[in-house]
Amino acid sequence: MFVPFILGLVSSLHCVGMCGPIAMMLPLKRSNSLDTVASQRPQVSQFLGAILYNLGRVTTYAVFGLAFGMIGKSFEWFGWQQHLSIAMGALILIMLLAPGNFKKKNELSAGITQFMGRVRQKLGKLMFNGHPGSLYAIGVLNGLLPCGMVYVALAGAVASGDAVQGSAFMALFGLGTLPAMWAVSYFGNMVKPTLRMQARKLFPAFMAVMAILLILRGLNLDIPFVSPALHLSHSTPIDCHD
Repeated sequence: MFVPFILGLVSSLHCVGMCGPIAMMLPLKRSNSLDTVASQRPQVSQFLGAILYNLGRVTTYAVFGLAFGMIGKSFEWFGWQQHLSIAMGALILIMLLAPGNFKKKNELSAGITQFMGRVRQKLGKLMFNGHPGSLYAIGVLNGLLPCGMVYVALAGAVASGDAVQGSAFMALFGLGTLPAMWAVSYFGNMVKPTLRMQARKLFPAFMAVMAILLILRGLNLDIPFVSPALHLSHSTPIDCHD
């Protein structure tokens, strides 16, 4: 299960670019430099607040993984798990090769747009709430916002073919994003925009690797850790004629 954690780790700078503004707006009293932090007594509430926010994101990802893992399980019942894994990998490759066309054909519906508007509105209200629990709630809501890298991770959760494994996959993905996002939450704008732009060049390559791994997994080549043999279980038909 090292793949989802590495995916989250590599995706973390993308998360900083997309969700960094929310993390930097958290109601935390921040230190602007490492030297200042080293010379002062650590702020326990600030530390825990940044952790709570990020645990909220991980919670949302884990719940998503549970749901999408159950979807993958339903495919396994019909013996379609291999085809699903290949389809998920192919979909990621299509997104990479034709991102503009894919975006035009898959714009958010009016209902989803309204839902996201309500999520952002709730986020804005929670920013002015000084209760520690609001930081966790902000993280939970933040995890609902659209993110391409989360979609890639969800493809892996679906391909896992199991609710628990899907939840664990997404939780590990979230934990992979935690170090960079925690740093931004705690220290503020620590990661420079130029570094984020350079790191984003790695995302297409890693997405392609993820897609290839999903396709190889579906091919059932009996290669340990890469394309393990899938032992699909089919339920015994029930004879209704006694």
